[in-house]
Amino acid sequence: MDWKIFLTTFWAIFFAELGDKTQITTILMASKSEKIWTVFIASSLALIGVTLLGVLFADLLTHFISPSLIKKIAGILFISIGILILMDKF
Repeated sequence: MDWKIFLTTFWAIFFAELGDKTQITTILMASKSEKIWTVFIASSLALIGVTLLGVLFADLLTHFISPSLIKKIAGILFISIGILILMDKF
């Protein structure tokens, strides 16, 4: 296990998820239900499933596009979305 990659990934995802729509949705679901452990397990499995899809897609994509190009494309997309949000277009 590469602990540097593990910890970097863990903290990046942990901080990215704080206060986002996934966490807010989980809070809403848990507050409406008396079955908080069911909500916890379901939301954890959903996050695992989405993460698995992302990792598998990245593995497939890197066979056709270099990781440095993917990084640049992701950066451009993030900047574009940020600009659209600032302009109230998103």
